[in-house]
Amino acid sequence: MQLNLKEVLKQVKKIEIINRILVENVLRGAYRSSFKGQGMEFADVREYVEGDDVRTIDWNVTARTNVPHVKQFIEEREMTVLLLMDASASMDFGTINRVKRQLAVEFCASLAFSAIKNNDRVGLVLFTDRIEHFLPPKKGRMHTMRLIRDMIYFQSRSRNTDLNCVLEFLTHLVKKKCTAFLISDFLSGINFEENLRRANFRHDLNAVVLTDQREREMPNVGILELQEPESGKRVVIDTGSRRAREQFNHFSREHRKKLMALFKRCRVDSVDLDTAKSYVDVIVAFFRKRLRRRR
Repeated sequence: MQLNLKEVLKQVKKIEIINRILVENVLRGAYRSSFKGQGMEFADVREYVEGDDVRTIDWNVTARTNVPHVKQFIEEREMTVLLLMDASASMDFGTINRVKRQLAVEFCASLAFSAIKNNDRVGLVLFTDRIEHFLPPKKGRMHTMRLIRDMIYFQSRSRNTDLNCVLEFLTHLVKKKCTAFLISDFLSGINFEENLRRANFRHDLNAVVLTDQREREMPNVGILELQEPESGKRVVIDTGSRRAREQFNHFSREHRKKLMALFKRCRVDSVDLDTAKSYVDVIVAFFRKRLRRRR
């Protein structure tokens, strides 16, 4: 597909403007507190922002300036965030406000702008059943703009999903410890437990589960011909059949139970994002939950 450069820049700029406001007003402090470790070597002080751990306040500087300041440590200035985004065909599904891929881009952009605000490095991995694209972690606005552009316009070679491939990449090829977000609909099965456990042992891994209402509950809308996005297989379903709806809904609930149990066994934090809803409040609550546990 031939890309229009003006359209690319317009889309990226729109996301930047939305996230600049979001990061400054909502996410910055929560992100910083939830994912920043305390290094042993003191580096500097900076002004306090909402969400900072009050135990890091430098009372001497605060008294001199009449403005709250907190201590910074080496680890706090050198965090690496890696976004692992599913780019398979199932991510193009969505029935209300947006498709799952758009939701993933919005979420990743928010984290990326939060990272550069805190002078952190951020990188991107786009995967299907293979590693499709890797943008190594760097700092700065221009790098983040390229990351967003890649997420919006990259075209995958494969339509299928294999979570094992990206988890193995994270474990074996990403040498330095990072905070990683695995963003997917997780509909390809749960045969990745061992690789999930290994990746989380080496890194700080978080799962972001993208969902759509019609993948959780089948509506009664008569006869439908559906196509499985990854395999291309077509099937005709009578959604007017109560038995068919109950079987579908039961399968969806059981899959979710197994997925949540898997994350719990592997000690991986997870958060659900719905295509029909704003992700902002959900993400802030997720950050604050992590912060409470750390304390």
